[in-house]
Amino acid sequence: MSGASRRRRPPLGVRLVYGLMREPDLDALSDDELIAVRDAQNRAVVSGPVRVLTGRPDPGAAIAWRRLELPDRVLPVRVYRPARGPAGPGAGLPLVVHVHGGGFAGTAAQCDWVSSRIAARLPAVVVSVEHRLVTPGTPGVPFAAAVEDGWDALRHVVEHAAQWDVDAGRVAVMGESAGGAVAALAAVRAARSGLPLRAQVLVNPCTDLTPTALDHPSVAEYADSPTLTRARLELFRRLAVPEGADARAVSPMYAEDLGGLAPALVVVPSLDPLADHGRAYAARLREAGTPARVAEYRRAGHAFISMPTLVPAARPARREILAFLRGHLRPATASSAAEAADR
Repeated sequence: MSGASRRRRPPLGVRLVYGLMREPDLDALSDDELIAVRDAQNRAVVSGPVRVLTGRPDPGAAIAWRRLELPDRVLPVRVYRPARGPAGPGAGLPLVVHVHGGGFAGTAAQCDWVSSRIAARLPAVVVSVEHRLVTPGTPGVPFAAAVEDGWDALRHVVEHAAQWDVDAGRVAVMGESAGGAVAALAAVRAARSGLPLRAQVLVNPCTDLTPTALDHPSVAEYADSPTLTRARLELFRRLAVPEGADARAVSPMYAEDLGGLAPALVVVPSLDPLADHGRAYAARLREAGTPARVAEYRRAGHAFISMPTLVPAARPARREILAFLRGHLRPATASSAAEAADR
């Protein structure tokens, strides 16, 4: 990597905001203290002051919490629908199953800005999964639980498409960061199980939770990134994969067969420790014959898509995601001239 690229830094607003936040020494905290820090962060990201930075929901989308009644558990989901529609809200619309980032921390509500815009402007029904978070302690919750939640949510809504007023033939998955791994693995399982999937969108995805996860050059290059540090990555990997578990089972990078999957858009912010995770995974998809396009944003860091006020690149990235989904989720008989353009 050139010296010029090494000197690139995130936008000033990101550096100032995160510079004012003092993250504790995570390795020095007890399990209970880690959970308390996580819960405080989740409350903060949906508070009024932080909403100024993370963006307001699109007024053209109606947002509501729902509960999926699965055979062995109840799974909350945050549902976004167009506020207006000729056949009633969401009737016959495509489905986008979305998975928020964080893994250890995070909530579907932190993604309201982008999820609501996809719902209102695609238009589509977006079901954002409030998956189980990785939790330390005994017995703890591994990342495999989030992977199962993502897959079960996708399968449940598709199987009950009529109840959700969605078109089961026009379905996509989207995930951010750790949620990118959940979405990518759901796309793999969908292909193997015959569940129809039109597209996958992976935004700054974490695709490797094996011991090689921290060996990618971008991890070293941006180890002290304001929005994601190497230390937090190390903590997540340690909590996500308990001793004795197979890390490859939750690492899309090591999936045995990536051929025949839904076409992928991999959104890579260049100033991100996980940038090489996304690049390498897209390369693996292409090697297996699955169409994969990488969209790089040079002045953006990790989680930029949820910081539209601080990172100008969030808006063109959202437009690119919308265009990709629109192209793959259009009805078979629809003409491109009849589709509404994103503004």
